[in-house]
This record gives sequence, C-alpha cells and structure tokens, in this order.
Amino acid sequence: MMFLNITLHRQNNITTGKIYKQVIDRERHGDYLGKTVQVVPHITDAIQEWIEKVAQKPISETGKTPEVCIIELGGIVGDIESMAFIEAFRQFQFRVKRENFCVAHVSLIPQPRTTGEHKTKPTQSLVCELRELGLSPDIIVCRSEKPIGQSVKEMISNFCHVAPQQFISIPDLESVYEVPVFMENHGMAEYLSHRLHLGITPLAPMRKYMKPWICLGEKMRHLKYEVMVAIVGKYTRLEDSYTSITKALHHAGNKIG
Repeated sequence: MMFLNITLHRQNNITTGKIYKQVIDRERHGDYLGKTVQVVPHITDAIQEWIEKVAQKPISETGKTPEVCIIELGGIVGDIESMAFIEAFRQFQFRVKRENFCVAHVSLIPQPRTTGEHKTKPTQSLVCELRELGLSPDIIVCRSEKPIGQSVKEMISNFCHVAPQQFISIPDLESVYEVPVFMENHGMAEYLSHRLHLGITPLAPMRKYMKPWICLGEKMRHLKYEVMVAIVGKYTRLEDSYTSITKALHHAGNKIG
C-alpha cells in the first residue's frame, strides 16, 4: 500500500455488496433465528465485525498484529450509500472508547477564480452534519489548490471547533509522494501519537524513517529523462481505468531516475 510499505488482502477492501451478501447468507443459514433483518443492528454489526477481524491480520513481513487500523470511508457526508457505515463507526467508537478511535475528515476548500477567495462554508456544513450523525472530527484535513491564509484557518478552527494542531491544510504539491513529509513537518505524527496514546516519544528517532520520502521527492523533482509510453486499451476516456499501469510506470521511472 502506498506510503506504508505493507501488503493488503482482499478482505481489506470492504464494500456494501460484501456486507449485504454476508448478512443475507447468515439469514439463509438461520443465524438470526427468523428475526427481521435490518440495517441496524444486523448490517452495522457485520461492518464492525469485519473491521475487527481484518484489523487483527498481519500485513507486514514481521507477522505482527497491526497497532493502528486506518479505515477510509469514501464519498461525502450525507451519501445514502455510506449511512450504514457512519452509524457502524458511531457505534464502534462507543465500544472501543474515544481514546482508541480518531476521526479525520478530509474536505475540499474551493477557490473560485472570480473572487480568488477560499470558501469555508462547505466544510463547516459537512462537519456540522457529521456531528449530527454522531461522529466529531478530531482532525480536519483541508485540500486546496493554493495554500490558504491564516484568517481562513482561524475561521475553520472556530466554526468547526478544532484546535490549531488538529487542523492541517494541504495545497497541491508537485508529487503525491511529498504529502507524508508535508504532514509530518506540520506536526501530524506528534498529534496522533498523543491522541491515540501510541507512546512514540521522543519523535526524533521516528523522523529518520521520513528520509526515504524526502529523497524520493527530491528525485522526482530532478528526473533526467522523459519517455513516451503508449497504452492501448478499451476504456481510455477515463484516466483512472488504468491507474495501476500508470502508477507502475511512474514507480519504474522514479527508480531509474
């Protein structure tokens, strides 16, 4: 997996279809003893069980059980497809306690060309809606084309009720591989260590692990050669159709330089 140097399996990819199939199979098998199958508690319980089971599986060569499980919920707050997952996470947070559960909300800060002003209202509204559903963001990650000003940061901090160390703004960088270094330089690792009681103190030894990412970013900014590669495929209108191929080519190019 990108950034983490780990190997994930098919079980690490949770989809609504997989969850519903699992619940339907259980119902057919008689596990629910003839009860009416509902989103709550049957679907939400299945989501939590899946996460707990996957979180215990080793993902590195050491064979050790992971200390932290990262869960990405796609889409936006309010999507009907994600409501069952949000409710499951709300329940899961209560079960494992707040000190073992951290919510990071990623939000786009648009900047209309007509005004050149960063708009924070969409982020404020989404955070408010997320709180109404029972999840309060511990970290707000704001994406923007250009760096946002201090006044905008203060506005988001005040209206979304997060401290400065819980807020990070990530503008467009030259490469996605520069993001880990950017986040570490802005104190994200230190905050997470404190928030989840990971006991990573001092952080200086950990920062040596960022050196390969720093070198990779420098290498990508100073590539020596350019090679044109043609990809023949059926679904060429959508760039994401062949992401695995393009990423593999980028990785090979980075290795060669």
